[in-house]
Formats: sequence, structure tokens, C-alpha cells
Amino acid sequence: MKLELDPGLVAEAHALADEVAAPVLEFARGHTTVAIERTVARLFGVDGVDELGVPLPNVLVDALGPRLGQGLALPLAAACADGRTPQQVAQAVAAGAALPDPAEEQLSDARALAARLAADADAAIRDRREERERLVERYGDPQTPWLYVIVATGNIHEDARQAQAAARAGADVIAVIRSTAQSLIDYVPYGETTEGFGGTYATQANFRLVRSALDEVMPEAGRYLRLTNYASGLCMPEIAACGALERLDMMLNDSMYGILFRDINPQRTFCDQYVSRMVNGRAGIVINTGEDNYLTTAPGHEAGHTVVASNFINRALALAAGIPERQIGLGHAFEIDPDRPGQLMEEWAIALLIRELFPRCPLKYMPPTKHVTGDIFRTQSLGTLFNLVGVATGQHIQLLSILTEAVHTPFLADRMLAIQDARRVFEAARPLRESLQAVPGGPLEQRAQLVLRQAVELLQMVADAGMFEAIERGWFADTPRRRDGGRGLEGVAERSERYVNPFLDLWEPTLEQAARA
Repeated sequence: MKLELDPGLVAEAHALADEVAAPVLEFARGHTTVAIERTVARLFGVDGVDELGVPLPNVLVDALGPRLGQGLALPLAAACADGRTPQQVAQAVAAGAALPDPAEEQLSDARALAARLAADADAAIRDRREERERLVERYGDPQTPWLYVIVATGNIHEDARQAQAAARAGADVIAVIRSTAQSLIDYVPYGETTEGFGGTYATQANFRLVRSALDEVMPEAGRYLRLTNYASGLCMPEIAACGALERLDMMLNDSMYGILFRDINPQRTFCDQYVSRMVNGRAGIVINTGEDNYLTTAPGHEAGHTVVASNFINRALALAAGIPERQIGLGHAFEIDPDRPGQLMEEWAIALLIRELFPRCPLKYMPPTKHVTGDIFRTQSLGTLFNLVGVATGQHIQLLSILTEAVHTPFLADRMLAIQDARRVFEAARPLRESLQAVPGGPLEQRAQLVLRQAVELLQMVADAGMFEAIERGWFADTPRRRDGGRGLEGVAERSERYVNPFLDLWEPTLEQAARA
């Protein structure tokens, strides 16, 4: 099933998205943040907490104080000149030692050591990526759409058991939902956690535990099982680094979600998303963008063009960070009011439009949530329609609709019913994509063309006004956010002439080539 789209209009949309992205990237490349510098510490091997429970990467970056704009790499590497490891230096700083700037005669050796530590970390990330590639080759990939489910118990040990149960039932991708409001804390908790609210804390130890649990059942499942978490909020690049080192496969990693829905400062977010995406790209992790959320605060039948426009912008920003299209999981959702006449045609039109606009991207299709109620039969029927549209329009990653959405955190049996429904619909309707054709000039094609034209008009407005101004005016998700408002601005600093980040030195020259790979 294909749409007759105007190739000139599509090309104009891509060009406008590049125009929108350029000043955002220029800003990100001129600044650093506390999270970016903590990422340097983590990739240098710093982990653990001090006697008060403060993560050691935070201890080191806090020790920089007003020197944040110079970066952490050189002071930390210079402190290792006496033979200590970065971890030992972090422990000493936690005990009260200073972290001075390197003297002029130390700079050359400090630069060399920082570059060596970065190369070692890059090799570790590459090893995990190659490990994934070997396992995919051994166990194989399932047919698309991949069945994506969530676990969210608050206890990582129970999450691991539920993830294994979901995989045995047929799930292909398991996401561990984060504890409520973790995106607003400016540190990554340490160790395996057994407490959380509406989810479980994203920590490196938790990633390792669930990864191991899924690897354990992979031979039994007979396919590669993907693990997902959230590189979003105030710790985007740090969590991306943790995920890269523990072989996560997907990360929620949007350029605007934190700004719009968590009121995180836009300047902070655009800097952090740039570096976090470099890490994810290097690690072979598929990022998931969050445009589906736009339709929870704006009417689904009116705001489809904002989703499409944001898809273009998110893709442009991801490519600039070195992520190839096969790792850009653009998001959208089945969120038009089901009581609206013609709802299914409108959902079908936008799902097919996005599929055709981004043919090489593994689209992530989100289920209905805004219009579901405690009526589990209504939710189940909506989920079935969602599954039908997903398979018939060639979506890649299908987050399954759970009949008890809006009632409680899913039980094992709820998840099982969702998997069974999706598999039944996918098997029954898979040939539809190659069997149906939109009527030329008919309602479905007209709807898709209208949404595309509206998206191009919005992209033109954003290109003229600038991204920060567009966000201030509330053009996305009907949610205005000030450039100097929200959380985390105090953690942003302009890079000084002395700024050094050996990871950026290593990766930035390769980004264009990586994006084309």
C-alpha cells in the first residue's frame, strides 16, 4: 500500500529540518553540562558513591565548581599522573582532596592519558556492540512489527522475572519503566534497586541484571531479545553511557520530550541530547523519539502535523550526532478520539504517511492511552484496531496495548493477552500491506497529503523563528517552555578555550560517516 506523495514537498521538509537543527547543534557544540562531564567520568571507569551516598561522578564534577566550562577530562587525567586510576582519584576527592587544574608542564601528558582512557572506553562500547551483532546472528530477529512490552514493578529483581516471563510469552522487546520523576534528579542512582514509584530506577547495575536475565532465556526463546530503558531527563548522556556498557538495545532518547513534558531547561536538554546520541550511535543502540506524547496534550486529529514535523527535526538532530537511520526509531501514536467518525481512516493515513516519509527508520508505534478508560473491553478492541493498523502499514516496533491501561500496572496475565492479540492480528493481517491500495484522491490519501502540507508549513515557521522561540510559543504539544526556564539551567556552561573532551575529539570527526553507515 503506497501513497502518492509530492517528492518536492518531502525534500523541502528535510531541508527545513536541517535548517531548524543547525542553530541547535551550534549551541550544543559551544556548551557543556554537568551531565556531559559526569559521562566523561563514568566512561573513564568512575563508579560507586561516597559515604553520604553521592555518586562519585557527581563528586568529581561538583569539585570543578565554576571551572565546568573547562571540562573534567584534563584535571582528572592530570591527577592520575602519580599512577592512580580515575576511580582512586574520585575516592580521594570524595575524602576531601582537591582537584586542581593541571600545571602547564602537565598538559601534554594529561591530554595523552585522557585520549588513551577515551580510546579504552570506546573499545569497550564497540565490544558490546559486536557482542550484540554476534547474538543476533546466532538467534535471529523476529518478524516486524516487534512486540514491545513494559515491566514496571519498582523492584529490579521482580522486573527481571517479569521480563523473562514476557519473553517466554512472545515479547521481542522489553522496556523497564523508570521510577516516577527519575528524569528530574540530577544524578544516576547506584546499584541494584528494590524501591521505585510506578517503575524502577535506571542504574547501571539494574541494566546489567535484566540484560543477564534476558540473555539467559534467549536460547529457549529462539530469537534475540531486546532490552530498553530511558536516556532522557537530566542525566541523558550518563544513562546512555551506562546502557552502552551493559548492551542495552533501545533507549528512549528524544530531543524535546524532557523540555515539553518534564519542564527541563531547553538549553540543557539540547546539549545533553547531542552527546547522549553520540554514545547511543556508537553503541548501536536504537533510539526512540517521543512524539507520541504530543497527542496526549493536543487533540490527535488536529496535531498530527506536529508529530510529523518533529519526526523530521528529530531525524536531522540524530543524523548530526552520528546515528544512522536504521537506529532512529521515530515515534508516533494511535491517539485520535475513537468516537470521532472516520477515526480509523485518519489513524491509517498518518501511520502510512510516516512509514513512507522515513522508510529506513525503525518506527515505534504507540498504542491508545489518552482515550482509554476503565472499560477493559473498549480498550481491548481499540488495541486490536491499533494492531491492525500497525501491521498493515509496516510499523517496526509495536508497543502493545494492555486492556488494563488506565486501571493498574499490568499483571502478567494482562501482558499475555496483549501479546496473544497482537500475534493473532499480525498473522491474520500481514498480507494486507501488499494487498491494499489507497484510492487515488480518496479520503485516506487526501488526509495524508494534508498532514504533510501542514507539517511543512510548521517546519517553515520554526525555521523562521528558531527552535527556542518555537518552544516558547508552544508550537509542539501545545506546551510552551521558556528558554531560560525549567530545571537544570544551572548545570550548563559555555565551553572555554581550555575545554577538552577526549570523547568528542574521538567521535565528532566520524559522525558524518557514521550517519551514512
